[in-house]
Amino acid sequence: MRRSGTLAAIVLAFACWSGPALALLPGEALGDPALEARARALSAELRCMVCQNQSIDLSDADLAHDLRILVRERLMAGDSDQQVLDYVVSRYGEFVLLKPRFNLRNAMLWGTPLVLLFCGGLLVMVVARARREVAPAALDADESAALDDILRR
Repeated sequence: MRRSGTLAAIVLAFACWSGPALALLPGEALGDPALEARARALSAELRCMVCQNQSIDLSDADLAHDLRILVRERLMAGDSDQQVLDYVVSRYGEFVLLKPRFNLRNAMLWGTPLVLLFCGGLLVMVVARARREVAPAALDADESAALDDILRR
């Protein structure tokens, strides 16, 4: 019993110490540490199109591997980080970015619910104001006389 508890504690300790396994294959790494650091930073910004919410740096899908190679090739060709991102976006679309760029389409995407919420609140306010009971106007002399006549009958 004591031995299995110790073994379980050791396994738990190793599980806690192990970080996320990176999918970078040994042959992919660049010889220049500065270029490799840039490639890793760019890979962390790009979405794996197979895994959806995982960066290509963490994914071991074939497409993620191809994208990592593409990023490294573009960096070795002398492209800046922005040029690499622009190239990948031009080939795969805006969805490939884990943090999409702000543009008119994104503004509409995030702004439309706020506009609809504002319009809905305005509609509720207008309807509530229309339903509010208005105090009846006082009767004039003729109406008061007609009412007294009706009540006397």
